[in-house]
Amino acid sequence: MAAATRLGVDVVIGSDRRQALAAAMGDRAVVVDLYHAEVGAAAIVDLHRRAPIDAVVAVDDQGVVVAAEAASRLGLAHNPPHAVARTRDKVAMRRALAAGGVRQPDFVAVGAHDTASAPRFPCVVKPPNLSASRGVIRVDRAEDLAATIARVRSICGDADAPVIVEAYVPGTEVALEGLLTDGRLDVLAVFDKPDPLEGPYFEETIYVTPSQIDWRPAADLVQQACEAIGLLEGPVHAEVRIDAGGEPWILEVAARSIGGLCGRALRFGGGVGLEEVILRHALALPLEDLTREDAAAGVMMLPIAAAGRLERVDGQEAARAVPGIEGLEITVPTGRRVEPLPEGDRYLGFLFARGAAPAAVEGALRAAHALLEVVVT
Repeated sequence: MAAATRLGVDVVIGSDRRQALAAAMGDRAVVVDLYHAEVGAAAIVDLHRRAPIDAVVAVDDQGVVVAAEAASRLGLAHNPPHAVARTRDKVAMRRALAAGGVRQPDFVAVGAHDTASAPRFPCVVKPPNLSASRGVIRVDRAEDLAATIARVRSICGDADAPVIVEAYVPGTEVALEGLLTDGRLDVLAVFDKPDPLEGPYFEETIYVTPSQIDWRPAADLVQQACEAIGLLEGPVHAEVRIDAGGEPWILEVAARSIGGLCGRALRFGGGVGLEEVILRHALALPLEDLTREDAAAGVMMLPIAAAGRLERVDGQEAARAVPGIEGLEITVPTGRRVEPLPEGDRYLGFLFARGAAPAAVEGALRAAHALLEVVVT
C-alpha cells in the first residue's frame, strides 16, 4: 500500500473475505475466490467493467493463479495461467523442469494408492502445494518413509493427499529475487542463508545480501527453470542449493516476490523498495535503476520454538537498540495459538538489519534475536 501511495496509484484490495469496511470502500474492495481461478478472475473482470484496472498483482501464493487468469482476460501484462499453476503444484513443476532438462533433485510423486517410495535416501517429503517449509520433512531411513508421508498428509488435512518425495541435495542454499520481462530474468538480489538447512525440518531463519558466493550459475539455472515452466512476466522467487562441487540445483520457483515482510530488506536505486519495483513493472512505468543499494542487508524470520498460546515477547526494545538493527515486527498477536514447523504455518515475526558488510548484518540479527524472550504457555 505504501508503494502504491508513493506512485499515486489507486489500489483495489481483492481477498477471499469481505473487508470490514467494504461498504465504505466501494469498488476499492472486491471479494475474489482464490481457490477457483475461473470464478475469481470473473469477479475481477466484472469489477473492471465498472472501474477500469491497469494491473493485477498477487501478494501471496494463494492469489497468483487468479491474478494471472484475470490479467490474461483483461489483456494486461501477465504470466500464462497454466505456467503459474505449475508453480503451485510441486509435482507439475518438477515434471516441467524435467522435460526442460533443468538440474533438480530426483523425485517421485506418491499418490493416494501408491506404495511409498523414494528416489534414494536421505530424501525429503513435501506437500505439493504448501509453502514456507510447511510439511517439509527429511527422511533418512526407508523404514520411516511411510509414517512421514502419513504425517505430511495429516498436515495437508487430507489422508489421501498426493505428496512428492525428492532426493536430498546436501550443500548451501541461496534465495534469488528476480523480475521477468518478456521471459528475460533480471536478478534483483541473491540472499545467502547462513544457517544450515539440513533437516529434519527446514525452518528458514536468516537471509543476508549481497551473497558471498558466485551466484551467476544459480541465476542461469533459474532462467532455465522459468523457461521450462513457462513464466514470462513479473516477480520470481527461487530457492537454489549449491552442492559441494559448486553446481546449482533448483529446489523451488514461485511466481511472486519473497514472502512475508522479507521484501522490506531490499532497496534499489533512489531508495525504491521491492514492492515499488513490482508495481512499476506491472504498470509499465519507468524502471531506471534496478541496482541494489551498496549496504549489506538482511532479515531474520523469527522461529516458533514451541506450541501453545503466545503470551508475550520480552526484550523487544533491547533488540531494536542493537547497532545495525533497523526494525522488529512481531506479526503474531498475543493470545494467538502458535505451532512450530512442520505443522505450523507462520513465523513469529521479522528482524531487519543493515550494515557495511554481510557479516555485520548477520551478527546484528543474531545479537538482537538472542535478546528476545518468547513466552508461550
